[in-house]
Amino acid sequence: MATSTQEDASTDSFAGQVVSQLKQDILNGYFAPGEKLRMARLKERYLVGVSPLREALSQLIVEQLVVVENQRGFRVHPISKAELSDIYHTRAHIEALCVRLAIEKGDDAWEAGILASAHQLKKAAPLLSESLANANNLEDARHSITQWEALHHNFHSAITSGCQSPALLDVRRGLYEKASRYRNLWLKQHMVNNQVFDANQKDHDALMNALLERNTELACQLVYEHLLGPYKLLHNSEFEHAQ
Repeated sequence: MATSTQEDASTDSFAGQVVSQLKQDILNGYFAPGEKLRMARLKERYLVGVSPLREALSQLIVEQLVVVENQRGFRVHPISKAELSDIYHTRAHIEALCVRLAIEKGDDAWEAGILASAHQLKKAAPLLSESLANANNLEDARHSITQWEALHHNFHSAITSGCQSPALLDVRRGLYEKASRYRNLWLKQHMVNNQVFDANQKDHDALMNALLERNTELACQLVYEHLLGPYKLLHNSEFEHAQ
């Protein structure tokens, strides 16, 4: 017979798994901003009971990904243009600071990492375009975008890793996660637009060249403007679920 301590440990273990899975589902848009998180649906998706789910939801409230409504359960945290602006401008400043330090401290291995990740990203570009064009449904399109976004994230992470500051990189990671819901919305709206996608690729090429030439001011300017690209497009649109 399980003891109370064993039951608590089991709940914590399940909650930890659910936090990761639910967080990813919120960030990649499986659960839309403002959507009600019904226990029956969550139990079916994550195959756990109510206790681990409530624990996981409580943790995501702290991370501002979930909100609780008095006597009415839980909802995905809504998105807004005010939050969009705050997150993207802060993130652009932090990314530029990481780049400045990376150019100062980065070594040959850092440069090699940038080249490798840039090559993978460029190689995946035509495959993404073809995949999106042939996607049969929203889930297929989301999967293709998620794959491309992982490579895109690897490219920027390879760049910023050179700053050699765990504290700064932790702040960057938190802002990246907060921006994910907005970035994925931008990707869904604009990744099938070849003009926008080509401009994005040119940004990467210009940024890589500036980094390898150790042109600090140009690289910082380029990365700052690059990160604000999705913000400018989304801020000028009436994106769904904004409150």
